[in-house]
Amino acid sequence: MFNNTAKYSHLIKEEALRLGFMQCGIAKAEFLEEEAPRLTQWLKQHYHGQMSYMENHFDKRLDPRLLVDNAKSVISLSLNYYPEQQQQDPAAPKISKYAYGTDYHQVIKDKLFLLLQFIQENIGEVAGRAFVDSAPVLDRAWAKKAGIGWVGKNSNIISKQTGSFFFLAELIVDLDLGYDHPFTTDHCGTCTKCIDACPTEAIVGPSIIDANKCISYLTIELKEEIPGNFKGQMANWMFGCDICQDVCPWNRFSVPHKEPLFNPRENLLQMKKEDWEDITEDVFKAIFKNSAVKRTKFKGLTRNLNFLKSSSH
Repeated sequence: MFNNTAKYSHLIKEEALRLGFMQCGIAKAEFLEEEAPRLTQWLKQHYHGQMSYMENHFDKRLDPRLLVDNAKSVISLSLNYYPEQQQQDPAAPKISKYAYGTDYHQVIKDKLFLLLQFIQENIGEVAGRAFVDSAPVLDRAWAKKAGIGWVGKNSNIISKQTGSFFFLAELIVDLDLGYDHPFTTDHCGTCTKCIDACPTEAIVGPSIIDANKCISYLTIELKEEIPGNFKGQMANWMFGCDICQDVCPWNRFSVPHKEPLFNPRENLLQMKKEDWEDITEDVFKAIFKNSAVKRTKFKGLTRNLNFLKSSSH
């Protein structure tokens, strides 16, 4: 007898790729036993900085069955955001590649809803929830379990085929499916390029990030002034940071994305150092309409720019 779970999994994966996702893997919805002590330890060390939301819903983070009634499967998806072009002025303050275009939360949510709709229309009454980096779901643990990649020393999921410049998202559903083999091999080997390249020494152990020192955290999540001891260490990043991915040898396999909504905002990549230093709130609103950069607000971005400016004197 042909196994329905395998058939359904195949259908879902085909549709995910058709919708533009780069990879799709499926894991059984169960308690994340390996992650529990790791998360406990990370929180205990206060490596989450001011992201106090990381302490909330501890049990839900580790068990998807508490997020979706009768959850059976976690469908893990990746979406490429590697850009074709990058900022042109080498002296301009830098912005993380993932933020060049439309806010990824929206782009991915729309695709996830289409995928869920497809499942309901083609398989039957399936209940589920879509997650994009917005609820207590440990994306990387599920991506690893679903065979998408391994957790690199920089704590990003790395895929042998495509590197690490991709977003992760999940659909948690109450449907039994065929499960992929978890990724058990770590292909970082003895390489420590990401650890060595981090100017603020935020990678405090293999796959362990101290957010308090991470440039992405300092430029986006931190709400108060950036501590003065980071002067001269920010490597000119004003929003996010890509250093630990840029130096990763696996990212030589990155290929430009095909998602029109991720294309850079008009004029964004052409902006020169002085354009950024003179940016007004109106220009900020125009360039970053529906962008992830809105997260820092104009006030946050100017704080970052002023910090970079004061560091270079």
